[in-house]
Amino acid sequence: MTDSLPPTYGALLERLGITVEQVTAERATGSMPVDGNTQPYGLLHGGATAALAETLGSLAAAAHAGPDRLAVGIELNATHHRSARTGRVHGTATALHLGGRLATYEVTVLDDDDRRVCTARLTCMLMDRRA
Repeated sequence: MTDSLPPTYGALLERLGITVEQVTAERATGSMPVDGNTQPYGLLHGGATAALAETLGSLAAAAHAGPDRLAVGIELNATHHRSARTGRVHGTATALHLGGRLATYEVTVLDDDDRRVCTARLTCMLMDRRA
């Protein structure tokens, strides 16, 4: 799946180990290892979790925008419910609003035991590509 992504997503996806599984305008899914994405206490870093959430929501928004438009994140918030120390976390971005200028997604991040690690909301502005 990552072979078809824009090159600007490649570096961060590779660095965090994010695997994208599905992308549609309504939903995007993917996962990321906890190992290598931790803060000094050995817990999953909240910034890495937020990057997973923004990646999935942005890809879904780009699918909604279409090939001649861009989706640019303008607001992200995340609530971290529990920590993760091992395994992978699994994200699902679900469309809340698909408009002509804005797209908003709720992103849930679960651990390998299906316990909620994080709930995030991302809003993207949809813009025409510049020549």
